[in-house]
Amino acid sequence: MNSAYLHRRQWLLACAATLAGGATWADGRVVSLIVPYPAGGGSDIVARQLQPELGKRLGETVIVENLAGAAGAIGTQRVVSAPGDGHTLLAGSPMEIMLTPLGMAAARYKPEDLQPVGQFAVTTMVLLVRSNLGVNHVDELLQLARKPGAKELSYGSIGPGSLYHLLGERFTQLARLKTLHVPYKGMAPLVQDLISGQFDFAFVPLAGNIPDVIESGRVKALALAANQRHTKLSSLPLMKDVKGFEDFVYGLWSGVQVPRSTPEPLQQKLHQICNEILAVPEVRRTIEAGGSSVAPPMELAALRASYAADIEKYRAIAKAINLQPQ
Repeated sequence: MNSAYLHRRQWLLACAATLAGGATWADGRVVSLIVPYPAGGGSDIVARQLQPELGKRLGETVIVENLAGAAGAIGTQRVVSAPGDGHTLLAGSPMEIMLTPLGMAAARYKPEDLQPVGQFAVTTMVLLVRSNLGVNHVDELLQLARKPGAKELSYGSIGPGSLYHLLGERFTQLARLKTLHVPYKGMAPLVQDLISGQFDFAFVPLAGNIPDVIESGRVKALALAANQRHTKLSSLPLMKDVKGFEDFVYGLWSGVQVPRSTPEPLQQKLHQICNEILAVPEVRRTIEAGGSSVAPPMELAALRASYAADIEKYRAIAKAINLQPQ
């Protein structure tokens, strides 16, 4: 074994130790936390709560960059295309990472182009109907739709390829119904039109002002697309308890992702930091104030497995409803 080989081996080990210790960030460069949506939204609010905590632990200045557009594809592509050096992070969710590539031909990335290093919030999807539809349970909704001569039901979404759209179509398919899809440009007009009775039902995140809208009686909640009941609406049943919908469990999460090329030691360090931040009381309060639940801490292997399972779940539903990229 010659001295050149030994020198190179020692250099590589030193580099690995440096990466594992996180010293790669101590270079004076800014770390960008990319939010693929406009400022002021739920993702942005959580990202800005993470910002100082990340900066403190990385020993660097962390800035939040809002790169909105193309259903989150612009900001996501920025991270996918960035060097895997720990200086460009995505504050991402399944919407832009997994669903946008399924429904938008212009999205040139795959969810496998990113790797998860942290998860902070989880949000349940809830089935809402207009308050004057005259149903109180999913079974009653199905009975109404199946009556001879019944008018075709309509459902709202925030656009083709969104989780709202996929769940509306999957519900339609499993129920063996014909429905009309009514797309909107955002959550606010969708909810307003459901309140005013412009369409019949929608699957939406149980977050923001939705619990208040439900409790006020302006819309009616029928069921949660979840594995367990929600603390705020503990009497609300689960979709999976309805015959034919046993696997109807879908939700949203928000977390931090990095380019796939990011070295393993950096991913491990970022994961450790994210789990530390997950325990910060102010971060937890911000998440809960937005209507979401704080994600349970996970080992990195479990987080990756969950991420991979979600990719397959959404691809399967897109295939089942014959979703075509537009």
